[in-house]
Amino acid sequence: MEKNIDRQLELISRGTVEIIQRGELKKKLERSIKENKPLVVKAGFDPTAPDIHLGHTVLLRKMRHFQDLGHKVVFLIGDATALVGDPSGQSQTRKMLSIDEVDKNSRTYANQVKRILSTDPRLFEIKHNRDWFIRPFSTDGEHPFGFEQFIELAQKYTVARLLERDDFEKRLKENKPISYSELFYPLMQGYDSVKLKSDVEIGGNDQKFNMLVGRDLQQAYGQEAQVVITMPLLEGLDGVNKMSKSLGNYVGINESAKEMFGKLMSISDELMYKYYELLTDEDFSKIKADVTSGVLHPKQAKVSLAKIIVMQYTTRAEADKQAEEFDRAFKDKGFPQDIQLQEVSLGGDLNILSVLVGGAKLLASRSEAKRKIQEGAVELDGSKISDINLRLAENKEYCIRVGKRFAKILIKKAA
Repeated sequence: MEKNIDRQLELISRGTVEIIQRGELKKKLERSIKENKPLVVKAGFDPTAPDIHLGHTVLLRKMRHFQDLGHKVVFLIGDATALVGDPSGQSQTRKMLSIDEVDKNSRTYANQVKRILSTDPRLFEIKHNRDWFIRPFSTDGEHPFGFEQFIELAQKYTVARLLERDDFEKRLKENKPISYSELFYPLMQGYDSVKLKSDVEIGGNDQKFNMLVGRDLQQAYGQEAQVVITMPLLEGLDGVNKMSKSLGNYVGINESAKEMFGKLMSISDELMYKYYELLTDEDFSKIKADVTSGVLHPKQAKVSLAKIIVMQYTTRAEADKQAEEFDRAFKDKGFPQDIQLQEVSLGGDLNILSVLVGGAKLLASRSEAKRKIQEGAVELDGSKISDINLRLAENKEYCIRVGKRFAKILIKKAA
């Protein structure tokens, strides 16, 4: 187990939105080191679809961080809660899944998660909440969850508190229905924490309310409250909506290396930095600084990102192969071969707006260049750019495209 508290807190904090409460986490870590007893870290996943995608891996990678520090993670498959449907972020009641659908999906989850988390039994455990919520599967011989337990749990929390959550409050104002099962969902998720006696729960920031209910219920059942760690929701390939298979903006970890690589190369430059932060262990701040200063080309940064992620779920050889094939396809497609290389001198002004207007002479003014970049109409070496403050590098060749206009330039070093 990692004995340095600051090192633990640094790794645990990377990429998080909120830690509730940080002081409690530090005390738990100090006690864990003193007693040489790992923390129990829980994250729940409702198997509503068969495939795990990169959006799920944000939580899984944070769980792996805890494992790397010597703590035990519980991958909780919410096969009971999936039957109810999480109301978080929903404007209407979810369609109820069948037990067969949930069971089929949960089997694929169990297999896929092992590609990210260590399966060392000292650091890893898979649990199903059907084991305490659904009688036919119950493994709790003393107290299977029945009507008495249902009433006891319901008495631990008030309707007024449940209706405080933003999703419910909004639906009430809009006169949209809320089913009783949806009201019970946060209690079910909270009860999971009671059963597991979790020290920490990790979830997306849309799960904050449910996880705070877990803190309250643990205290109501005489346990120490868990620390809640919220992670940002990963935008999908469109850069707008949460990654979701139903929206088609996802990258599945079971997809082929070619599909994964191609999808990752399609994301915007700005989204690339968030993927670096949440999906890799790279220093994303340095990468962003290098791209902004012109030391690193955005396309090369994106290629590196795609290789890192593809390598995580396939092999290094596959990642290298896809990078080579992408580079070959870029050189052979879309850019006219007869465009002559121009040497341009910009007097040290390497801003992309100056390059487009004074160097490549593709646009008439900086305001037009700014507008074209914001519209997504400017490509630099095959990748769309979105940063109007981007700086290019001297003594480097660039292929620039604005609509149907092309330029190939070499920026000469200022005297």
